[in-house]
Amino acid sequence: MDLSRAQWRKSRRSGGGGGNCVEIAGNLPGFVAFRDSKDPAGPILTVSTAAYRAFTAHLAGR
Repeated sequence: MDLSRAQWRKSRRSGGGGGNCVEIAGNLPGFVAFRDSKDPAGPILTVSTAAYRAFTAHLAGR
């Protein structure tokens, strides 16, 4: 999986105080990637675009 073209952005739900911050890269073909903004070289979670859309649709329906 090539993440070299990932365009990371901070989640709108992350606080500005440097605490629990999540970054998301949604510009990758076929999947969405997540990482901890405090550890950009650390682990990255990836899910398919379809799974991400289903997850966010489920949250919106709550």
